[in-house]
Amino acid sequence: MSNKMWGGRFLADPDIIMQEINASIEFDKKLYRQDIAASIAHAKMLAHCKIISDQDRDDIISGLKKIEQEIEQDKFDFSMELEDIHMNIEARLAELIGEAGGRLHTARSRNDQVATDFRLYIRDYIDLLVKQIEQLQIALIKRAEKEIETYMPAFTHLQTAQPVSFAHHLLAYVEMLNRDYQRFMDSRKRLNICPLGSAALAGTSFPIDREMVAKELGFDSPSANSLDSVSDRDFVLETLSAAAICAMHLSRFAEELVIWSSVQFDFIQFSDKFSTGSSIMPQKRNPDAAELIRAKIGRIMGAYNSLMLVMKGLPLAYSKDMQEDKELTFDALDSLSISLSAMIGMVYDFKLKRQTMLKAASSGFSTATDIADWLVREINIPFRQAHHITGQIISLAQSKNLALKELDLKDMQKIDKRINEGIFTILSVENSVKSRTSYGGTAPDNIRAAIAHYKKILNI
Repeated sequence: MSNKMWGGRFLADPDIIMQEINASIEFDKKLYRQDIAASIAHAKMLAHCKIISDQDRDDIISGLKKIEQEIEQDKFDFSMELEDIHMNIEARLAELIGEAGGRLHTARSRNDQVATDFRLYIRDYIDLLVKQIEQLQIALIKRAEKEIETYMPAFTHLQTAQPVSFAHHLLAYVEMLNRDYQRFMDSRKRLNICPLGSAALAGTSFPIDREMVAKELGFDSPSANSLDSVSDRDFVLETLSAAAICAMHLSRFAEELVIWSSVQFDFIQFSDKFSTGSSIMPQKRNPDAAELIRAKIGRIMGAYNSLMLVMKGLPLAYSKDMQEDKELTFDALDSLSISLSAMIGMVYDFKLKRQTMLKAASSGFSTATDIADWLVREINIPFRQAHHITGQIISLAQSKNLALKELDLKDMQKIDKRINEGIFTILSVENSVKSRTSYGGTAPDNIRAAIAHYKKILNI
């Protein structure tokens, strides 16, 4: 026998390999809550529009709620022969309530059904992710608040550049996460339209009320074009794009945590909660959580690229290719969620080695730019000339194997006689950091203002 849900014109069963490649139940069963919610809204609308009876509506809703309980209690028998979550639920509904169960699919298709379910799922997941992003921002802000006067070297090309406050460094990731939050919310706003009622692709001849369904499901409005409604996956691509950018930010931070926890840097140390050991080298403390976060970007970006390639050649409206949108999206969003959770834990966990960081901040002639700036301010020479003089001072320090603050004033005056004792006031790490008062700079007052700004936004 062919599939009883759609096989009226088919005389034979599909080949077993056809069943396996066609079925999506092993992964799209994740959509059961959304599918049931959308079906309940659809049933209410059908009864409101006098397309089904109130009794049928009540039986359908009762049956769907029972199915939801069965799934949540792991008592539901998912069938590959029924292909997907939609047919599995509909078949069980017919078992529970009889003929009324068959009326639920009036004025809809699996095409608009899955488009609706998937939008609901993505919307729910965005709501989870933005909460996690806020939690990570809060963790970073709480640590930053305690480390305003903890100093570290900032880098370009992974070479010591200038000293900064460690709090300032952490707040850079708060800014990145704020953009991630905005991207997800922007995507959520665009996806929040309801495809249900578009049916297979052309709409339906039944006198339905699409506005009622949209309102019942928390959508802003019904979708405007039935062809676009069932074939649009922009909302998934946008969400995956936002997820990939967010994962990239986490990966950058994870890379820094790996570097900082190395013996060579020794800026931080993770507790046993976020470290692993070696099977052969007993001295090892490996930052595996950070390394795994660093790797997740590959899976998430891969999901985005895969779906883009699936969609790029599809004619309107629906094609079975689009079944490939879910498994990779589920994996990508799960990967981002666990990465955010792990990063929140690590931010609260790692221990700072402040003296090591301060020593590193003082090395590599990190206050050289302060000399150039001082020469411009005090001697009133062009910056390019000041840059050249500073380079000569650095060469002098290197030849004598001294730090800049250890140089003799007379030696510096041999390079430029206008240099005076005032130059020593700007050579310490602390004074360098405090001097960066321009908006967005690392000066302590700026950091305090930034922390206060985000504490207000996040209600900390």
